[in-house]
Formats: sequence, structure tokens, C-alpha cells
Amino acid sequence: MLFIAVFFFTSCITGRSSDAEGVIGIAWRSDADSEFFTNITRTLEDLGIPYAMVDQVVDYSVPYEGNSVASFCIDENDILLPVYAEKVKSELYHNSNIDEVMHARDYRAVIFTGGEDIAPTLLASPEPWHGIEAEKDYNATRDVSDYLLMTYCIDNDIPVIGFCRGSQMLGVVSGAEIIQDLPVYFEDNGVPYDYEHRNEKASSDAYRDYAPHDVILTEGSKVKEMYGLDTLENIPSWHHQALTGLEDKPLLLAGYTEVNGLKTVEIIERRDKAFVIGFQFHPEAAYVKHLEGADNSDSFIDADTAAVIFREIGRLTDM
Repeated sequence: MLFIAVFFFTSCITGRSSDAEGVIGIAWRSDADSEFFTNITRTLEDLGIPYAMVDQVVDYSVPYEGNSVASFCIDENDILLPVYAEKVKSELYHNSNIDEVMHARDYRAVIFTGGEDIAPTLLASPEPWHGIEAEKDYNATRDVSDYLLMTYCIDNDIPVIGFCRGSQMLGVVSGAEIIQDLPVYFEDNGVPYDYEHRNEKASSDAYRDYAPHDVILTEGSKVKEMYGLDTLENIPSWHHQALTGLEDKPLLLAGYTEVNGLKTVEIIERRDKAFVIGFQFHPEAAYVKHLEGADNSDSFIDADTAAVIFREIGRLTDM
């Protein structure tokens, strides 16, 4: 019955006919009302860049219940169990509906948006849950879809831009590791930390806005050439994890932040690909703040700077 359900679901999400227009794909997510998604779409719309959400990628080696990874495949923290994580990592997209998904439209590039933490079982060297109850936020169904789509894009030279979680997924499929919690990481290194990468959660249910900080661009990187700057000032940041262990991986550290002498990864590029870049921060949030005339918009990078990466990837739809 599980096989039948997955087959039916897959048929439903790949039923669209091909569109002759080249578009920028946005990796599937079930919560399309999230600002991590809507800020991307509003930015693309304002810049006149055509886009479409990519359908969910389903791994046939992983049981599903309806549209979601089956409950018996995840643990009590919603983390994909090791046995299924290993199937995803070993088989990649080769036992999935990826061909139907990616041939449904003419995707010139794919954007991976922000959101939940990535299951630590998907790391090259799996780790246990970090154990911080307030920071428990996982989505096994999205993890599987993103992991397979990301590896397919890389293997097939499809341009990729990852923001926040998307950048971390790029790092994970490339063999990097993840710092599970930045406040703990700074404390373990004996370095003061004032929540520079994400504002500390308020005691009330007040909106937790993005934290502005600078990112230093490294010599020889695509992003330094793209922006023509040494530093991106006041980028919008909203994350409690970060990539680490880039050494001996096909990754270039293209940008970093330094807080009290301790560096954290902010931008990565795949050295072996023409256009595969991950940004740990959210330029789309700054663009929308300026678009809406938010009271604190001047606290973040200007709209033209925020738009650089989107205009760059948007050119692909004109080819």
C-alpha cells in the first residue's frame, strides 16, 4: 500500500506539461507561506524574473505516508533515522522521481531557501541531535527532497543558489560538517557571543527580526568579482548553525564573518562547478524591507546590493 501511495502521489506532482519559457526553480517546500519563501518570490517578481516551485522529489527507498516521509522513518525529534539517511546518501537521486520533476519545466537554475535545520544523520559523519529543546526544528520530508535535488543539480551542472538552510545543504552534500549551535560553539571556544548571527529569542511572542552584520569576501571568489566589494555590510542574518570542515572538500570559502576573532562560514562556492553558490544569509529579506519601506530597512544592505545575486541568476532565463 505504501508503494501504491507513493506512486500515485508522484504521478500527481509530475503531471504538468513542459513550459517553453526558461524559469528559475525554487526547491519544493510544503509551507509556501513562510517568509523564507515569500521574500524570494517577491524579490524575483519585482525584478521581473520568471520562477516556479520545483515539485517534491521522492526517494523510492524511503517509505511515505501520503506526501510525507513515514512516521516510522523518523525519531522522536523528527530526525530521519540513520538507516534511511544512509539510503539517501548512498543512492542519491538514482532511485527517485527526479527525472520527471526536472523535465516538467525548463529550469535554468534552482534556488534553495531557508528554513529548518538539516538532520544530523545526513552529515558525512553523522552526529546525534544537539539536545537543545528550544532549537529543535527538523523536517525529514524536506531533507530528502532537498538532498536529492541538490545532488542532481550539482551532477548535471544546473546552476544553484542556496540561502541559509540551502547553503548548509550545499555544504552537507559536498561533505562539509555543521556547527550544531553557534552560542554553544562560541562558549566552547571561550569567545564572547552576542547573537550576532540571529537575534536572541524574546521572552514574548514578538517577531524576531534579522540581525545585521558584515561579511568579508575572499580573493579569487566569484562573489567578490560579482559584487566588486571587499565587504558586504549589514547583511540580514537569521541562523543558529553554520558550516565547518570545508578543508579537502570541493568548496571554496568565499565569504566569512569574524566575531571576537572567531570566524564563521558565510558564503561557499563549489570550485568544480560554474555557478553553485551558498549564502548563509538572506539578501532577499533586505530587498523586501526596502520594497516595503520597513522602518529598519536602512539597517541592512541597500536594495541594489541585495539584488545582485538575483539579477545574476535571472540572466540565465534570457539564454
